[in-house]
Amino acid sequence: MEFTNAASGSAALQSGYSNGHVEQVVRQAHEELRQLLVQRAEIMRRIGTIKQTIAGLANLFGDGILNDELLELIDRKSSGRQPGFTKTCRTILMEAGRSLSARDVCDLIHAKDPAMMARHKDPIASVTTVLNRLVDYGEAKAVTLANGRRAWHWISDSLSDPAKQMPQTISTV
Repeated sequence: MEFTNAASGSAALQSGYSNGHVEQVVRQAHEELRQLLVQRAEIMRRIGTIKQTIAGLANLFGDGILNDELLELIDRKSSGRQPGFTKTCRTILMEAGRSLSARDVCDLIHAKDPAMMARHKDPIASVTTVLNRLVDYGEAKAVTLANGRRAWHWISDSLSDPAKQMPQTISTV
């Protein structure tokens, strides 16, 4: 094996492998990465659906039906410290059931916890950053409203797809 300087100034490794072999490995890695990203998006949608279902049941029957682990998993457990800004944005978006603009999220956070908004120099920019991060995580989707403004909504499985529907009956044991 021998190292030579490429035109870009970086070191290139020359070996017995042909460029075709390397390109094949890169193509395979690219395809696997693409498939994993699709799977991650599907999993995040399913997590969103399950969290919404659990939160909805807790709203109907009270948080007492949930154990500590479930409360924490759906971001409802009070840990004794102030909840994080991202966690608050996530919860507001998840529980909204509709698309929200950054201004809507700011208003809802301000109504819930004015002190949290006071800690941000530009609250709308902070909320927009968090909402875009939730899109990157596969938890939310950015949409354009009829008025041309950008909004976000929590991603959950479509109930129109029978393969992804939640069970229609809930049995009690």
